[in-house]
Amino acid sequence: MQTLQLIVSLSILVLIHELGHFTFAKLFGARVDKFYLFFNPWFSIFKFKKGDTTYGLGWLPFGGYCKIAGMIDESMDKDQLKQAPQPWEYRSKTVWQRFFIISGGVIFNFILALIIYSGMLYTWGETYLPNKNAHYGIYCDSLALSIGLQHGDKIIKVDNTEPERFSDIHTLILLDNAKTITVDRKGIIETITIPKDFNLQIIAQQNPMFIVEFIPFFIDSVIPGTPAYKAQLKKDDRILAIDSISTPTFIDFVKHIKKYANKQINLTILRNGYKQIIPLTVSPEGTIGAYRKELKDIYTFETRSFSILSSIPAGIHMGVSTLVFYIKQMKFLFTKEGSQQVGSFLSMGKLYDTGWNWQVFWSLTALFSVILAFMNILPIPALDGGHLLFILYEMITGKKPSDTFLERAQMIGMTIVLTIFVYAIVMDIGRLFE
Repeated sequence: MQTLQLIVSLSILVLIHELGHFTFAKLFGARVDKFYLFFNPWFSIFKFKKGDTTYGLGWLPFGGYCKIAGMIDESMDKDQLKQAPQPWEYRSKTVWQRFFIISGGVIFNFILALIIYSGMLYTWGETYLPNKNAHYGIYCDSLALSIGLQHGDKIIKVDNTEPERFSDIHTLILLDNAKTITVDRKGIIETITIPKDFNLQIIAQQNPMFIVEFIPFFIDSVIPGTPAYKAQLKKDDRILAIDSISTPTFIDFVKHIKKYANKQINLTILRNGYKQIIPLTVSPEGTIGAYRKELKDIYTFETRSFSILSSIPAGIHMGVSTLVFYIKQMKFLFTKEGSQQVGSFLSMGKLYDTGWNWQVFWSLTALFSVILAFMNILPIPALDGGHLLFILYEMITGKKPSDTFLERAQMIGMTIVLTIFVYAIVMDIGRLFE
């Protein structure tokens, strides 16, 4: 199911990207020879010709292409370029027309992301945990503890910024090079100094969630016939300890309870404001048979609803924010820690739900559309950004690079892109065996 969602998502993005090139090519009178979804080495699933363009569906579900007459692209079709330029060819168009033909894919991908974000906000609204409502504070991993943060700290400021949302804390620390964290620790205000390379340490441990919401183990329900049921544990009971071991959070409880499989224990619980000791025999599987309350039942989330009109500017803001967020992450790509986190389709597929979830699907499709737009604008030959680089050179100097130069640049660019792609796959395969 994850693979299917990834293929559908990428198919939409590629189709829209190539449609951008196609639209501007047709607008300026450049002939489009082929328009394909998926690649078609040796054969096509189906194809038909309308006008000068052959439309088709390939069998290799990784990408697609729009072959524009008179353009040096990944097809490396040199025969056409040996002939004299024709009026309908890309190379005969003005520099500004070629600029928009090349940038059409990036433009359409970013517009698609804005449309999806606007549609999501209109359909589902926006739900988030305000930082002020995280009244139990934070739960820290070992890295967060190492810089002086403690479980239960309530983060007030990161540098001089008061996070509006709990999720903003991660962005401020990881991407904005924050230097201090101000916390409320049981009523006492403390300032934690962030080490210079802390964001790189976060990336190196492959867990950006170095702090999460503090989640107490409040019982939501118990399963009949289980130890929790026999011990008469009730909804809203909060489990505080197993024997003498403190378990203030659900994570702590899960970490320790399996050690007591088939053993008699005393649970310390909080019921109606009073502590009680409840004897209980843990199951052979190391469980007690109680479900915890979800995060939304412990903290007060806020939900913003949007009309059709208000969702449009909000969607644009979300798209721009996502782009800025991604650009900020790019600086880590050139570090040892960041380069080791590069992933391919395997990593992308794992982000989807194991069942079909429309909200997650569209959220990831919009994110990947922003990423595809940004990656394609990078000034690497073979990418749209490489073509634009040479067009900008022509605009400034008035001289057009020769076809021979462009062919060689295309080959170099394809080699670079293929090398990065192979590296990403190798990193993903390596992670499978870790």
